[in-house]
Amino acid sequence: MGKLDQIAMEEKIRKGKEKEMKEKRKQTKEKIKKEKVSFFTDFKNFITKGNVLDLAVAVVISTAFNAIVTGLVKYIITPFITNLTSGQSVEEWKYVLKAAVEEIAADGTVNVIEPEIAIQYGLWIQTIIDFIIIAFSIFVVVRLIKNIERKMKAKEIAEQEAAAAKQKKADAKAAAEAAAAAQAEKEALAEFYANVKEQTALLKDISSRLDK
Repeated sequence: MGKLDQIAMEEKIRKGKEKEMKEKRKQTKEKIKKEKVSFFTDFKNFITKGNVLDLAVAVVISTAFNAIVTGLVKYIITPFITNLTSGQSVEEWKYVLKAAVEEIAADGTVNVIEPEIAIQYGLWIQTIIDFIIIAFSIFVVVRLIKNIERKMKAKEIAEQEAAAAKQKKADAKAAAEAAAAAQAEKEALAEFYANVKEQTALLKDISSRLDK
């Protein structure tokens, strides 16, 4: 092969590769164009997915559950603790590092010159109480759900075992009936063959007598 032929061959190969690359880019663009959806279609597909709906339901339920727990703490537990602490709420517990400096004006109003500096450990204790109550409430709900699921699974397993036992009994009965039918058929065939043998012997006897 001459040098000109080699150059022509390389040029042909190069053009073939360029054509192949153009074809691939064209196919990629067409694929992207087909996969591209409108904004509203994409949004509709997003909100109608099952996990998004489940998340929305979970948020609503958690909000309602939080209101129940907050009511339990605010209306039942906090008044009980306040009664035990001589009418002082847990949130009011604090250790004053520096008392507030106040000034009474001529019209009787109180002006705070320097605010109070205090360690409000009561709020921290109240936060801990809220956390414990929320955690305990969630634990009770989860445990209740698990017990219900366990009972449902136990009932389902019992039903499956009962169905399996019933099917086994039906299979055993069908097998016994099939065996009895096979035995009856065998006995009928044996009786048939016995009758055929007896008739054959009788025919032979008659034939022998006629020959005599």
